[in-house]
Amino acid sequence: MILFEIKNQVATLTLNRPEKYHSFIREMALDLQEKLEICKNDNNIRAIVITGTGKAFCAGQDLGEATDPDGPELQKIVNEHYNPIIRQIRNIEKPIIAAVNGVAAGAGASIALCCDIVIAKESAVFVQAFSKIGLVPDSGVTFFLPRLIGFQKASALMMNADPISATEAERLGMIYKVVEESKFEDEIKSFSEKLAKMPTKGIGLTKKLLNQSINNSLEQQLNEEEIAQTIAGKTNDYKEGVSAFLEKRKPNFKGN
Repeated sequence: MILFEIKNQVATLTLNRPEKYHSFIREMALDLQEKLEICKNDNNIRAIVITGTGKAFCAGQDLGEATDPDGPELQKIVNEHYNPIIRQIRNIEKPIIAAVNGVAAGAGASIALCCDIVIAKESAVFVQAFSKIGLVPDSGVTFFLPRLIGFQKASALMMNADPISATEAERLGMIYKVVEESKFEDEIKSFSEKLAKMPTKGIGLTKKLLNQSINNSLEQQLNEEEIAQTIAGKTNDYKEGVSAFLEKRKPNFKGN
């Protein structure tokens, strides 16, 4: 259910349940968790892309499973399926790109928006669909969305379940970039491969600092930056970056 490919140090995790618009069932959620764990532990992987096949990114939870008397209850779905995925995405010290190729609804939108960078096709649509069925937003979106676009906009989108086009999402600051349909795959490839050639340890420390900044005071954040900078300054990539700068050449970072 999760297609997995590693090429040029980029791992691409492709949601592959097209008949259900890649809506999650337990098997698929656990498979994604497993693939993310591989990405975390494989030093050959220096950037990660999450996307979907066909016309959808992810439609969220499969309601057939959620309403099945013999299936997992909502608490179990949130606690064992989605929350671990969100924690993995934020705690893996490698850049993670959401390549949103189509509709991203419910938990599907939540997963996209918790990634480090979101790049979407022009035809992509984001929907906070939870209120349509009497549920509340989950998978971390009540944490991330207000920080991305502000309290008022986030409240309205969650309560009204209004669909937002990729272009509007970019304008609001919800996502990084919108790309034309014909150029989408090339953009994802070039962008992710560029990140995979960056100083991976420094990128990971940057991600950690961004996570910490959400709750830290300025003084706490200054201290965390000092710690992270000290670590970064001891990496081989720092030495290579300085040497390349002084020698006026392109650096060859190894990710350590």
